[in-house]
Amino acid sequence: MERNSYVNGLKNMKTFFDKSTSALEEGDSGFAPKPEMMTVAQHVAHTAHTIDWFMDGAFSSKGFDLDFPGHEAKIRRVTSLNEARAWWDRSVENAIKVIEAKSPEDLAKPLPEGIMGGMPIGSIVWGMIEHTSHHRGALTTYARLLGKVPPMPYS
Repeated sequence: MERNSYVNGLKNMKTFFDKSTSALEEGDSGFAPKPEMMTVAQHVAHTAHTIDWFMDGAFSSKGFDLDFPGHEAKIRRVTSLNEARAWWDRSVENAIKVIEAKSPEDLAKPLPEGIMGGMPIGSIVWGMIEHTSHHRGALTTYARLLGKVPPMPYS
C-alpha cells in the first residue's frame, strides 16, 4: 500500500472522530451509561492510547505490550475530556509523522508473530482506523444519551 494512502487514512480518521465527538464538552467528561463503563474522557483517552499502542507495537523492538490491565488502569485515571483530546491530538500527529517518514519498504515489512502477525507493518493504520471508528460510534451514542445530537462526520 502506498504511504500516502496510510497518511490520508489517518487524517480522515482524525477528522471523522473529531467531528463525531464535537457535541461532547468538558462537562460531559465523567459521563458513563453505567458505573463500570468507560466515561466520555476515558473513551477518548483509550482511543489515543491505542494509537500509541499500535505505533509502539509496530516500530519498537519490544513489540506489542500485552499488559491490558495496566493499559486500562492508565486510561481509567483520565477524568478530563480536554486532557484526553490533547492526548488524542498528540497521538495522531505522531502517527502521521512516523508513517510519513517511513519508506514503502519499511511499511511492507511483516509484523512479528502475535498481533496482526505476518501482515505488513503499514496494516496497523487500518487497525487504528477500525478501532477508532468503533469508539467514535460509542461516543456518539453517549452524546445522544446526554441529549445531544452529534453531527454527521462525512459532510
